Order: sequence, then C-alpha cells, then structure tokens
Amino acid sequence: MDAKELSKEQRILRLMRKTLGNIVKDVTPHGGRTNPLSENTIQDIKDCFGLISEREKELAEALDFDQAKPYYADGEPPSAQVINITKPAKE
Repeated sequence: MDAKELSKEQRILRLMRKTLGNIVKDVTPHGGRTNPLSENTIQDIKDCFGLISEREKELAEALDFDQAKPYYADGEPPSAQVINITKPAKE
C-alpha cells in the first residue's frame, strides 16, 4: 500500500467517524427522554468507533506518523515562541 492509498483510507475513516458521531448526536435524547437506540446498537456504535481508532493508529504507524506530535500541513512547525506569564504576587 502506498502513501496515496493510505491517505485515501485515512480520509474515509475520518469521514466515517464524523458521520457516525453526527448520527449519535442527532439521535441522543434530551430532557430525560428514552433513547431510541437499543443497547446492542449502542454497543455496536462503540465497537465501530474502536475499530476506526485502531485502524487510524495502524495507518499512522505505517506512515511513521507520530500521533503525539502535532501535524502541520506544510511540514514546518510554527515559529511562535511560548511565553510564560505569571501574575505578580499580591503584597
């Protein structure tokens, strides 16, 4: 599998995660109403999220993508510097 195929699979997984998340939001009951989904369906949705997450991790490893570090589209991290701001002590 080349990087182009991996990228396409990653886009598919991202879209599946987003769509499934939107479905869950749309059917989530408000105000103490009963959930329209059965316990089996809820568990299946959780399993789908888990499988999507596992596959995304496998693809990231295949591309040597360190998920702990942020990804920048242009390959270069921003050149901003972190400034520590502390409040002066009250006297």
